[in-house]
Amino acid sequence: MPTTDSALAPHQGLTLLRTVATAVLDLDALSELGAFTLPYPPEAQRALDRTALACLLRGADPPLSVSDLLVWCRRRPVTEWPLDLPEDLAGSEDRLIDEDACVPTDLCYEWAVDRPDSATEQIDRALIGLAMDRCRLANAPASYVAFRRLLVEHPVLTRDKAGEIALEPVFTPLDGLLERIYLPAPVGWARGGRFTSCRRCRTLLAPMRDDGWWCENARCRYRGDALAGPAYDEAEGGGVLLLTRPLRLFVTAPGVAELRLERALSRLGLAPELWPNYDAYDLRVTLPDGRVWAVDVKDWANPALLGRNATPLPIDPPYDQAFLVVPYHRTALRNDYVAVVRRFLTTDVRTRTTVLSQRQFMAKVRAALADAQPRPFSGNRPEDGHA
Repeated sequence: MPTTDSALAPHQGLTLLRTVATAVLDLDALSELGAFTLPYPPEAQRALDRTALACLLRGADPPLSVSDLLVWCRRRPVTEWPLDLPEDLAGSEDRLIDEDACVPTDLCYEWAVDRPDSATEQIDRALIGLAMDRCRLANAPASYVAFRRLLVEHPVLTRDKAGEIALEPVFTPLDGLLERIYLPAPVGWARGGRFTSCRRCRTLLAPMRDDGWWCENARCRYRGDALAGPAYDEAEGGGVLLLTRPLRLFVTAPGVAELRLERALSRLGLAPELWPNYDAYDLRVTLPDGRVWAVDVKDWANPALLGRNATPLPIDPPYDQAFLVVPYHRTALRNDYVAVVRRFLTTDVRTRTTVLSQRQFMAKVRAALADAQPRPFSGNRPEDGHA
């Protein structure tokens, strides 16, 4: 069972990693990592002080500055830090800053969200919650589904295009919200005056020093080198906008997997409902025998943090069985992913939710469909009139 937070002082493993992850995000919000100036943001100074204390307590050389700490975050997997961490809470290559792109990793955001008072999580949930509330007030579930599809399918927009979308009738309940979640694309991601999008996931690619490209989406990286898609001049359409990183990470990335799962289920003759009752969960699947399955797709880099942060699915709209489904690329990268998630679930979630890989879930769906099909006769049926 995972170690409880109450037993951990600020310089110990879980709490320290949360502090450092939050500091990295604070610095990244100010400027490109490594390009900031004194004074340090309070969370960055706190992270440095606590990391130094952890090192001194263990007889290790501490980072001498926030710059040194950021080098740690980029070059040293967290398993090599002088920390006490529960087993399986971090992988051997888990870093808080990507080695190639020098941006916070998915794991960094997940560690920050693991804080009970995480500002990253609060902002993410507040914006999505605002969209839900407005659509509920307008009794417009189609507007909420259109909003979620937009975030998944169009993480990049020009300012003019965003304005056109905002005027569409389906987006009327969301007036003014798009301009709060689509912000000017990072200047450092332009090369030769142009931004380049990923052909696979449609977000912007970050330029590398070797003239290559880096995609923040783990599924794309798993599939090989980044593939350049449509490019945008910096001033095109009034300027290029990019969905905020927390929403790209916690809405767009799993949303891509959600839509892929929806298409896979549709090909089997089912009619899954996306984000029912204003995103109570991700998909509601009604089987031919009338059973209803509720599905939440979770695309986290760290299975232990996913397990720690998982909550039971809401019971409205009702269902017969609840599933937490992990996309293909996560289990392909780590074959014990599902087992680790299960190990870190709370008892409440474990008793109410079945955790499966996407491959396992699709096999379960096919088995349910096979059981629902009329079975060929295999006995000795009496001839007509000869009962």
